[in-house]
Amino acid sequence: MTVLEKPSVTKASHTESGAPRLVRRVLIYSHDTFGLGHLRRSRAIANALVGCSRDLQILIVSGSPVVDSFAFLPGVSYVRLPGVTKRTDGGYASLDPATPLDRTVAERTAMILRTAEAFDPDLAIIDKEPTGFHGEMLPSLRRLAARGCRLILGLRDILDDPALLVPEWERKGGAEAVRTFYDEVWVYGIARIHEPAAALGLGPEIEARLHYTGYLRREAARAAPVRHDPDLTRAPFILVTPGGGGDGAGLIDWVISAYEADPGIALPALIAFGPFLDPRIRHDFEARIARTGRLAAITFDSEIEVLMLKAAGIVAMGGYNTFCEILSFDLRSILVPRTEPRREQLIRARAAEALGLAQVLLEEDGRDPLQMAAALRALPTQAPPSRVVVPGLLDGLAVIRARVLGQAAPVAALRRAGSRS
Repeated sequence: MTVLEKPSVTKASHTESGAPRLVRRVLIYSHDTFGLGHLRRSRAIANALVGCSRDLQILIVSGSPVVDSFAFLPGVSYVRLPGVTKRTDGGYASLDPATPLDRTVAERTAMILRTAEAFDPDLAIIDKEPTGFHGEMLPSLRRLAARGCRLILGLRDILDDPALLVPEWERKGGAEAVRTFYDEVWVYGIARIHEPAAALGLGPEIEARLHYTGYLRREAARAAPVRHDPDLTRAPFILVTPGGGGDGAGLIDWVISAYEADPGIALPALIAFGPFLDPRIRHDFEARIARTGRLAAITFDSEIEVLMLKAAGIVAMGGYNTFCEILSFDLRSILVPRTEPRREQLIRARAAEALGLAQVLLEEDGRDPLQMAAALRALPTQAPPSRVVVPGLLDGLAVIRARVLGQAAPVAALRRAGSRS
Protein backbone atom coordinates (compact mmCIF):
# COMPACT_ATOMS: atom_id res chain seq x y z
CA MET A 1 0.00 0.00 0.00
CA THR A 2 1.36 3.39 -0.93
CA VAL A 3 2.00 6.00 1.74
CA LEU A 4 -1.11 8.09 2.31
CA GLU A 5 -1.02 11.75 1.50
CA LYS A 6 -2.39 14.12 4.09
CA PRO A 7 -5.28 16.30 2.88
CA SER A 8 -3.97 19.67 1.67
CA VAL A 9 -6.76 21.61 3.35
CA THR A 10 -7.79 21.44 7.00
CA LYS A 11 -11.10 19.65 7.34
CA ALA A 12 -14.14 21.70 8.26
CA SER A 13 -16.83 19.26 9.29
CA HIS A 14 -18.03 21.80 11.86
CA THR A 15 -19.04 25.42 11.43
CA GLU A 16 -17.12 28.30 13.04
CA SER A 17 -19.59 28.27 15.94
CA GLY A 18 -18.65 24.65 16.69
CA ALA A 19 -22.00 23.18 15.59
CA PRO A 20 -21.93 20.15 13.28
CA ARG A 21 -22.01 21.02 9.60
CA LEU A 22 -25.55 20.78 8.20
CA VAL A 23 -25.89 17.52 6.27
CA ARG A 24 -27.83 17.72 3.01
CA ARG A 25 -25.99 15.22 0.85
CA VAL A 26 -24.63 11.84 1.95
CA LEU A 27 -22.39 9.62 -0.16
CA ILE A 28 -22.26 5.92 0.74
CA TYR A 29 -19.50 3.77 -0.74
CA SER A 30 -20.16 0.02 -0.92
CA HIS A 31 -17.47 -1.89 -2.82
CA ASP A 32 -19.55 -5.08 -3.28
CA THR A 33 -17.21 -7.57 -4.87
CA PHE A 34 -19.09 -10.64 -3.64
CA GLY A 35 -22.53 -11.30 -2.19
CA LEU A 36 -25.21 -8.87 -1.10
CA GLY A 37 -24.13 -7.90 2.43
CA HIS A 38 -22.51 -4.53 1.84
CA LEU A 39 -25.24 -3.27 -0.48
CA ARG A 40 -28.07 -4.38 1.79
CA ARG A 41 -26.44 -2.70 4.79
CA SER A 42 -25.92 0.52 2.82
CA ARG A 43 -29.51 0.40 1.56
CA ALA A 44 -30.88 0.01 5.10
CA ILE A 45 -28.92 3.04 6.29
CA ALA A 46 -29.87 5.15 3.27
CA ASN A 47 -33.58 4.35 3.49
CA ALA A 48 -33.60 5.03 7.25
CA LEU A 49 -32.02 8.46 6.78
CA VAL A 50 -34.26 9.72 3.98
CA GLY A 51 -37.26 8.27 5.76
CA CYS A 52 -36.95 10.95 8.43
CA SER A 53 -35.58 13.87 6.38
CA ARG A 54 -37.15 14.96 3.11
CA ASP A 55 -34.30 17.41 2.47
CA LEU A 56 -31.65 14.70 2.44
CA GLN A 57 -30.12 13.33 -0.76
CA ILE A 58 -28.18 10.08 -0.61
CA LEU A 59 -26.06 8.58 -3.35
CA ILE A 60 -24.83 4.98 -3.06
CA VAL A 61 -21.74 4.07 -5.06
CA SER A 62 -21.84 0.29 -5.43
CA GLY A 63 -20.09 -2.47 -7.33
CA SER A 64 -23.01 -4.87 -6.95
CA PRO A 65 -24.26 -6.35 -10.23
CA VAL A 66 -27.79 -6.58 -8.78
CA VAL A 67 -28.11 -3.09 -7.30
CA ASP A 68 -30.87 -2.26 -9.79
CA SER A 69 -32.98 -5.14 -8.42
CA PHE A 70 -33.55 -3.33 -5.12
CA ALA A 71 -36.11 -0.64 -4.33
CA PHE A 72 -34.89 2.56 -2.70
CA LEU A 73 -36.93 5.30 -1.07
CA PRO A 74 -37.27 8.69 -2.82
CA GLY A 75 -34.11 10.67 -2.17
CA VAL A 76 -31.81 7.66 -2.63
CA SER A 77 -30.03 7.06 -5.92
CA TYR A 78 -27.07 4.95 -6.92
CA VAL A 79 -24.12 4.71 -9.26
CA ARG A 80 -23.02 1.24 -10.33
CA LEU A 81 -19.30 0.59 -10.64
CA PRO A 82 -17.74 -1.95 -13.04
CA GLY A 83 -18.08 -5.34 -11.40
CA VAL A 84 -15.45 -7.41 -9.63
CA THR A 85 -15.83 -10.99 -8.43
CA LYS A 86 -14.01 -13.12 -5.87
CA ARG A 87 -12.29 -16.27 -7.15
CA THR A 88 -12.34 -19.57 -5.29
CA ASP A 89 -8.72 -19.02 -4.21
CA GLY A 90 -9.69 -15.80 -2.43
CA GLY A 91 -8.28 -13.51 -5.12
CA TYR A 92 -10.28 -11.17 -7.32
CA ALA A 93 -10.98 -10.73 -11.02
CA SER A 94 -13.00 -8.39 -13.21
CA LEU A 95 -16.58 -9.51 -13.75
CA ASP A 96 -15.83 -9.07 -17.43
CA PRO A 97 -13.24 -11.83 -18.10
CA ALA A 98 -11.74 -9.85 -20.99
CA THR A 99 -10.79 -6.91 -18.77
CA PRO A 100 -7.66 -7.04 -16.58
CA LEU A 101 -8.33 -6.35 -12.92
CA ASP A 102 -5.99 -3.34 -12.76
CA ARG A 103 -7.90 -1.68 -15.61
CA THR A 104 -11.21 -2.28 -13.84
CA VAL A 105 -9.83 -0.82 -10.60
CA ALA A 106 -8.58 2.25 -12.51
CA GLU A 107 -12.00 2.73 -14.10
CA ARG A 108 -13.73 2.36 -10.74
CA THR A 109 -11.30 4.78 -9.07
CA ALA A 110 -11.90 7.45 -11.70
CA MET A 111 -15.66 6.96 -11.60
CA ILE A 112 -15.78 7.26 -7.81
CA LEU A 113 -13.73 10.47 -7.91
CA ARG A 114 -15.92 12.04 -10.62
CA THR A 115 -19.02 11.09 -8.68
CA ALA A 116 -17.69 12.48 -5.40
CA GLU A 117 -16.68 15.76 -7.02
CA ALA A 118 -20.02 16.20 -8.78
CA PHE A 119 -22.17 15.19 -5.82
CA ASP A 120 -20.07 17.18 -3.31
CA PRO A 121 -21.37 15.41 -0.17
CA ASP A 122 -21.43 16.90 3.31
CA LEU A 123 -20.89 13.45 4.80
CA ALA A 124 -19.53 10.21 3.34
CA ILE A 125 -19.91 6.74 4.84
CA ILE A 126 -17.35 4.21 3.64
CA ASP A 127 -18.44 0.63 4.23
CA LYS A 128 -15.84 -1.73 5.77
CA GLU A 129 -12.79 -0.98 3.59
CA PRO A 130 -10.91 2.12 4.87
CA THR A 131 -9.15 2.65 1.52
CA GLY A 132 -11.73 0.97 -0.69
CA PHE A 133 -11.24 -2.05 -2.92
CA HIS A 134 -7.55 -2.14 -3.90
CA GLY A 135 -7.20 1.44 -2.64
CA GLU A 136 -9.75 2.82 -5.08
CA MET A 137 -11.18 5.28 -2.52
CA LEU A 138 -7.89 7.06 -1.75
CA PRO A 139 -8.14 9.84 -4.38
CA SER A 140 -11.73 10.54 -3.35
CA LEU A 141 -10.88 10.49 0.37
CA ARG A 142 -8.18 13.11 -0.21
CA ARG A 143 -10.51 15.31 -2.24
CA LEU A 144 -13.46 14.96 0.15
CA ALA A 145 -11.29 15.62 3.21
CA ALA A 146 -9.88 18.75 1.56
CA ARG A 147 -13.42 19.96 0.87
CA GLY A 148 -14.41 19.55 4.52
CA CYS A 149 -16.64 16.52 4.03
CA ARG A 150 -17.21 14.58 7.26
CA LEU A 151 -15.82 11.07 6.71
CA ILE A 152 -17.19 8.00 8.47
CA LEU A 153 -15.87 4.45 8.36
CA GLY A 154 -18.72 2.00 8.94
CA LEU A 155 -17.75 -1.46 10.19
CA ARG A 156 -19.95 -4.49 10.63
CA ASP A 157 -19.91 -6.06 14.10
CA ILE A 158 -17.23 -8.62 13.19
CA LEU A 159 -14.53 -8.28 10.53
CA ASP A 160 -12.57 -11.51 10.86
CA ASP A 161 -10.48 -13.63 13.16
CA PRO A 162 -7.74 -11.38 14.62
CA ALA A 163 -4.99 -13.61 13.22
CA LEU A 164 -6.28 -12.87 9.72
CA LEU A 165 -7.55 -9.33 10.28
CA VAL A 166 -4.34 -7.75 11.60
CA PRO A 167 -2.09 -8.62 8.64
CA GLU A 168 -4.87 -7.68 6.21
CA TRP A 169 -5.20 -4.20 7.72
CA GLU A 170 -1.44 -3.78 7.73
CA ARG A 171 -1.24 -4.79 4.08
CA LYS A 172 -4.03 -2.41 3.06
CA GLY A 173 -2.91 0.51 5.25
CA GLY A 174 -6.22 0.46 7.13
CA ALA A 175 -5.06 1.99 10.42
CA GLU A 176 -3.10 4.72 8.64
CA ALA A 177 -6.16 5.58 6.55
CA VAL A 178 -8.33 5.88 9.66
CA ARG A 179 -5.82 8.21 11.33
CA THR A 180 -5.44 10.32 8.21
CA PHE A 181 -8.99 10.69 6.97
CA TYR A 182 -11.80 9.52 9.22
CA ASP A 183 -13.68 11.68 11.71
CA GLU A 184 -15.53 8.72 13.24
CA VAL A 185 -15.67 4.94 13.08
CA TRP A 186 -19.10 3.37 13.55
CA VAL A 187 -19.41 -0.28 14.51
CA TYR A 188 -22.83 -1.63 13.57
CA GLY A 189 -23.12 -3.89 16.59
CA ILE A 190 -22.48 -4.02 20.34
CA ALA A 191 -19.29 -4.68 22.27
CA ARG A 192 -20.98 -7.45 24.24
CA ILE A 193 -21.05 -9.59 21.08
CA HIS A 194 -17.71 -8.52 19.60
CA GLU A 195 -15.12 -5.73 19.50
CA PRO A 196 -13.82 -5.78 15.91
CA ALA A 197 -11.08 -3.20 16.42
CA ALA A 198 -9.71 -4.60 19.69
CA ALA A 199 -6.94 -6.61 18.02
CA LEU A 200 -5.80 -3.80 15.73
CA GLY A 201 -4.05 -1.69 18.39
CA LEU A 202 -5.34 1.54 16.88
CA GLY A 203 -4.42 3.63 19.91
CA PRO A 204 -6.40 6.10 22.05
CA GLU A 205 -6.73 8.70 19.28
CA ILE A 206 -8.76 6.37 17.09
CA GLU A 207 -10.49 4.69 20.03
CA ALA A 208 -11.96 8.09 20.86
CA ARG A 209 -13.58 8.18 17.41
CA LEU A 210 -15.09 4.69 17.76
CA HIS A 211 -18.82 4.32 18.41
CA TYR A 212 -20.89 1.15 18.80
CA THR A 213 -24.29 1.92 17.29
CA GLY A 214 -26.09 -1.35 17.89
CA TYR A 215 -27.41 -3.59 15.10
CA LEU A 216 -29.44 -2.11 12.25
CA ARG A 217 -33.12 -2.76 12.89
CA ARG A 218 -34.99 -3.84 9.77
CA GLU A 219 -38.57 -2.95 9.03
CA ALA A 220 -41.07 -5.15 7.27
CA ALA A 221 -40.79 -4.59 3.54
CA ARG A 222 -43.88 -3.35 1.74
CA ALA A 223 -44.64 -6.15 -0.66
CA ALA A 224 -44.97 -5.35 -4.33
CA PRO A 225 -48.59 -5.21 -5.57
CA VAL A 226 -48.07 -8.49 -7.40
CA ARG A 227 -46.09 -11.28 -5.74
CA HIS A 228 -46.06 -14.91 -6.75
CA ASP A 229 -44.78 -16.80 -3.72
CA PRO A 230 -44.76 -20.60 -3.87
CA ASP A 231 -47.92 -22.33 -2.64
CA LEU A 232 -45.87 -23.83 0.18
CA THR A 233 -45.77 -20.40 1.90
CA ARG A 234 -49.54 -20.33 2.46
CA ALA A 235 -49.04 -22.53 5.57
CA PRO A 236 -46.26 -22.59 8.18
CA PHE A 237 -42.87 -23.21 6.59
CA ILE A 238 -39.13 -22.85 7.20
CA LEU A 239 -37.13 -20.38 5.12
CA VAL A 240 -33.63 -21.41 4.05
CA THR A 241 -31.42 -18.59 2.79
CA PRO A 242 -27.66 -18.52 2.15
CA GLY A 243 -27.75 -14.81 1.28
CA GLY A 244 -26.18 -14.17 -2.10
CA GLY A 245 -25.64 -17.90 -2.50
CA GLY A 246 -22.13 -17.79 -3.89
CA ASP A 247 -20.80 -19.79 -0.95
CA GLY A 248 -24.03 -21.36 0.28
CA ALA A 249 -24.09 -24.69 -1.57
CA GLY A 250 -23.05 -26.63 1.53
CA LEU A 251 -25.92 -25.24 3.60
CA ILE A 252 -28.48 -25.97 0.88
CA ASP A 253 -27.18 -29.50 0.36
CA TRP A 254 -27.37 -30.19 4.10
CA VAL A 255 -31.00 -29.08 4.31
CA ILE A 256 -32.06 -31.07 1.25
CA SER A 257 -30.24 -34.13 2.62
CA ALA A 258 -32.14 -33.76 5.90
CA TYR A 259 -35.51 -33.88 4.13
CA GLU A 260 -34.32 -36.83 2.01
CA ALA A 261 -33.27 -38.71 5.16
CA ASP A 262 -36.26 -37.79 7.33
CA PRO A 263 -39.58 -37.37 5.48
CA GLY A 264 -41.29 -36.80 8.82
CA ILE A 265 -39.94 -33.27 9.42
CA ALA A 266 -43.08 -31.39 10.43
CA LEU A 267 -42.72 -28.22 8.37
CA PRO A 268 -41.80 -27.92 4.70
CA ALA A 269 -39.06 -25.54 3.63
CA LEU A 270 -38.60 -22.85 0.99
CA ILE A 271 -35.03 -22.48 -0.23
CA ALA A 272 -33.92 -19.11 -1.63
CA PHE A 273 -30.81 -20.02 -3.63
CA GLY A 274 -29.42 -16.50 -4.01
CA PRO A 275 -28.40 -14.89 -7.31
CA PHE A 276 -24.75 -16.00 -7.14
CA LEU A 277 -25.23 -19.76 -6.70
CA ASP A 278 -23.51 -21.66 -9.52
CA PRO A 279 -26.24 -22.47 -12.12
CA ARG A 280 -25.06 -26.07 -12.52
CA ILE A 281 -25.27 -26.68 -8.79
CA ARG A 282 -28.68 -25.01 -8.69
CA HIS A 283 -29.94 -27.32 -11.44
CA ASP A 284 -28.91 -30.40 -9.44
CA PHE A 285 -30.56 -29.01 -6.31
CA GLU A 286 -33.80 -28.31 -8.20
CA ALA A 287 -33.99 -31.95 -9.32
CA ARG A 288 -33.53 -33.22 -5.77
CA ILE A 289 -36.04 -30.70 -4.39
CA ALA A 290 -38.68 -31.83 -6.89
CA ARG A 291 -38.29 -35.43 -5.71
CA THR A 292 -38.82 -34.68 -2.01
CA GLY A 293 -42.29 -33.20 -2.24
CA ARG A 294 -41.51 -31.22 0.93
CA LEU A 295 -39.40 -28.44 -0.52
CA ALA A 296 -39.73 -25.53 -2.92
CA ALA A 297 -37.16 -23.11 -4.26
CA ILE A 298 -36.75 -19.62 -5.65
CA THR A 299 -33.62 -18.04 -7.06
CA PHE A 300 -33.75 -14.52 -5.61
CA ASP A 301 -36.18 -12.21 -3.84
CA SER A 302 -35.27 -8.56 -3.30
CA GLU A 303 -38.14 -8.43 -0.78
CA ILE A 304 -37.02 -11.44 1.21
CA GLU A 305 -38.20 -9.70 4.40
CA VAL A 306 -41.75 -10.54 3.27
CA LEU A 307 -40.91 -14.23 3.36
CA MET A 308 -39.09 -13.90 6.68
CA LEU A 309 -42.17 -12.43 8.31
CA LYS A 310 -44.27 -15.35 7.11
CA ALA A 311 -41.78 -18.07 8.09
CA ALA A 312 -41.97 -20.15 11.26
CA GLY A 313 -38.17 -20.16 11.42
CA ILE A 314 -35.08 -19.62 9.32
CA VAL A 315 -31.94 -21.56 8.41
CA ALA A 316 -29.12 -19.25 7.34
CA MET A 317 -25.37 -18.85 7.23
CA GLY A 318 -25.40 -15.99 9.71
CA GLY A 319 -24.14 -13.08 7.63
CA TYR A 320 -24.52 -9.61 9.10
CA ASN A 321 -27.75 -8.59 7.36
CA THR A 322 -29.51 -11.88 7.97
CA PHE A 323 -28.56 -11.67 11.64
CA CYS A 324 -30.09 -8.17 11.83
CA GLU A 325 -33.28 -9.55 10.31
CA ILE A 326 -33.37 -12.50 12.69
CA LEU A 327 -33.20 -10.07 15.61
CA SER A 328 -35.59 -7.52 14.10
CA PHE A 329 -38.30 -10.02 13.16
CA ASP A 330 -37.73 -12.20 16.25
CA LEU A 331 -37.05 -15.29 14.15
CA ARG A 332 -36.20 -18.70 15.52
CA SER A 333 -33.04 -19.62 13.66
CA ILE A 334 -30.45 -22.25 12.86
CA LEU A 335 -27.14 -20.71 11.84
CA VAL A 336 -24.69 -22.65 9.69
CA PRO A 337 -21.75 -20.24 9.40
CA ARG A 338 -19.05 -20.40 6.77
CA THR A 339 -15.46 -20.52 7.99
CA GLU A 340 -13.60 -19.71 4.74
CA PRO A 341 -12.21 -17.39 3.55
CA ARG A 342 -13.30 -15.41 6.64
CA ARG A 343 -14.34 -16.61 10.09
CA GLU A 344 -16.65 -13.64 10.67
CA GLN A 345 -19.86 -15.70 10.48
CA LEU A 346 -18.50 -18.33 12.85
CA ILE A 347 -17.57 -15.74 15.46
CA ARG A 348 -20.99 -14.10 15.20
CA ALA A 349 -22.87 -17.40 15.35
CA ARG A 350 -21.02 -18.61 18.43
CA ALA A 351 -21.58 -15.29 20.22
CA ALA A 352 -25.29 -15.41 19.32
CA GLU A 353 -25.60 -18.98 20.57
CA ALA A 354 -23.83 -18.09 23.83
CA LEU A 355 -26.41 -15.36 24.43
CA GLY A 356 -29.32 -17.65 23.56
CA LEU A 357 -30.21 -15.81 20.36
CA ALA A 358 -29.81 -18.70 17.89
CA GLN A 359 -28.90 -22.37 17.44
CA VAL A 360 -25.67 -23.22 15.60
CA LEU A 361 -24.67 -26.20 13.45
CA LEU A 362 -21.20 -26.46 11.92
CA GLU A 363 -20.47 -28.03 8.53
CA GLU A 364 -17.04 -29.03 9.78
CA ASP A 365 -18.75 -31.56 12.05
CA GLY A 366 -19.69 -33.64 9.02
CA ARG A 367 -23.08 -32.44 7.70
CA ASP A 368 -24.98 -35.39 9.17
CA PRO A 369 -28.48 -35.24 7.58
CA LEU A 370 -30.12 -36.55 10.73
CA GLN A 371 -28.46 -33.84 12.84
CA MET A 372 -29.96 -31.18 10.58
CA ALA A 373 -33.29 -33.02 10.56
CA ALA A 374 -33.40 -32.99 14.37
CA ALA A 375 -32.67 -29.26 14.41
CA LEU A 376 -35.41 -28.62 11.82
CA ARG A 377 -37.88 -30.64 13.89
CA ALA A 378 -37.06 -28.59 17.00
CA LEU A 379 -36.97 -25.19 15.30
CA PRO A 380 -40.70 -24.29 15.64
CA THR A 381 -40.52 -24.64 19.43
CA GLN A 382 -37.12 -23.00 19.89
CA ALA A 383 -37.03 -19.87 22.06
CA PRO A 384 -37.14 -16.67 19.95
CA PRO A 385 -34.42 -14.00 20.31
CA SER A 386 -36.78 -11.71 22.23
CA ARG A 387 -36.48 -14.02 25.22
CA VAL A 388 -33.03 -12.49 25.77
CA VAL A 389 -32.82 -8.83 26.82
CA VAL A 390 -29.66 -7.10 25.54
CA PRO A 391 -29.56 -3.30 26.03
CA GLY A 392 -29.02 -1.31 22.83
CA LEU A 393 -29.10 -4.44 20.67
CA LEU A 394 -31.14 -2.94 17.79
CA ASP A 395 -30.52 0.79 18.23
CA GLY A 396 -28.22 1.11 15.22
CA LEU A 397 -30.38 3.11 12.81
CA ALA A 398 -31.61 5.44 15.57
CA VAL A 399 -28.03 6.19 16.57
CA ILE A 400 -26.97 6.75 12.97
CA ARG A 401 -29.85 9.16 12.42
CA ALA A 402 -28.79 11.02 15.54
CA ARG A 403 -25.17 11.30 14.44
CA VAL A 404 -26.10 12.40 10.92
CA LEU A 405 -29.13 14.60 11.55
CA GLY A 406 -28.76 15.61 15.18
CA GLN A 407 -31.91 13.81 16.32
CA ALA A 408 -32.36 12.27 19.74
CA ALA A 409 -31.04 8.72 20.06
CA PRO A 410 -31.31 5.98 22.71
CA VAL A 411 -28.87 6.80 25.50
CA ALA A 412 -27.80 3.16 25.88
CA ALA A 413 -26.56 3.03 22.31
CA LEU A 414 -24.44 6.19 22.45
CA ARG A 415 -21.70 4.54 24.47
CA ARG A 416 -18.21 4.96 23.10
CA ALA A 417 -15.79 2.14 22.48
CA GLY A 418 -14.57 2.07 26.07
CA SER A 419 -18.05 1.27 27.42
CA ARG A 420 -19.30 -2.26 27.99
CA SER A 421 -22.97 -3.20 28.02
